[in-house]
Amino acid sequence: MTIQVTRVGRLNSEQVNSVLRSAMLAPSTHNTQPWLFRCTGTGIELHADPRRILPVTDPDGRELVLSCGTALFTLRTAIHALGFHPATTLMPSRADPDLLAVVRPLAERTPDPKVVRLARAIPRRRTNRRPFLSSVVPKPTLAALRHATELEHAWMSNLDAEQCRLLHDLTARARRAQLADPAFLAELGRWTGLGARVRDGVPSYAMEGSPADESWLLDEFGGTAGDPRPVPLVVAIASLTDDRLDRLQAGQALQRVLLTATGAGLDASFISPPIMVREARAELRRILGCGVWPQVLLRVGYGSPLPWTPRRPLDDVLLETLISA
Repeated sequence: MTIQVTRVGRLNSEQVNSVLRSAMLAPSTHNTQPWLFRCTGTGIELHADPRRILPVTDPDGRELVLSCGTALFTLRTAIHALGFHPATTLMPSRADPDLLAVVRPLAERTPDPKVVRLARAIPRRRTNRRPFLSSVVPKPTLAALRHATELEHAWMSNLDAEQCRLLHDLTARARRAQLADPAFLAELGRWTGLGARVRDGVPSYAMEGSPADESWLLDEFGGTAGDPRPVPLVVAIASLTDDRLDRLQAGQALQRVLLTATGAGLDASFISPPIMVREARAELRRILGCGVWPQVLLRVGYGSPLPWTPRRPLDDVLLETLISA
């Protein structure tokens, strides 16, 4: 059944359609797109879609909430760029934990040029799984990425040479543990290396040129005195605690970082095993120090152009509006 998109707050139906389609371009683990939206007269609700949880990779739904956070920030940004204030309430219902946020575009607002630049980056952002160039990311750009994280109430650190060395070993061990689990391999196979006609998951063309072992992302570490090689720029996005709200905010911080990077001509790829394997994540927490909870590891640099990855039809992610008597 087709669900009609109607006016929400100050947005007309065409604008609602536009901001929802922008939100759907957000990144998600294995491109599962685990979000649902409900349009009411005053706001757009963001719901987690529990049917799209990855029971082996993400048994407690941490990655699912992070992914929904990226969609939430994208939705807020698209609304702001149209000239409306996206008043946002996080976790508005204790009775419905899958209702993660409500965004109410009820007031006009002069768009901030910085947010408009982020909005323009939404359709250009890609997860780049291929090797990057050796060009060094400028320090002012790194500072801008860190600031983007802080604006969304999260924390960022770029790993130093020793931390990268430890992370290289940790990534390799975590990946071996994943590959030794038949259930993980089966789940991974359901969501990656798919045909070009699928509307979710990671199609095979998006993985071309990417080595299977994610520890290659850190192989630039080291070099000899006569052949110095730059330490790869690896950043961690973390939170002070590890509850559902912190994960949602970390997802928003992630998308602000990714859009900021895209606007600066940078690409990013995820280093997933040390985050997804419980024991490895605990060790990563010790490597980072400061007592923070790592939510995302990113390799950031200059990459080559990539094709667009598929998205579900809008009808698939819309919930019917509930009409109370």
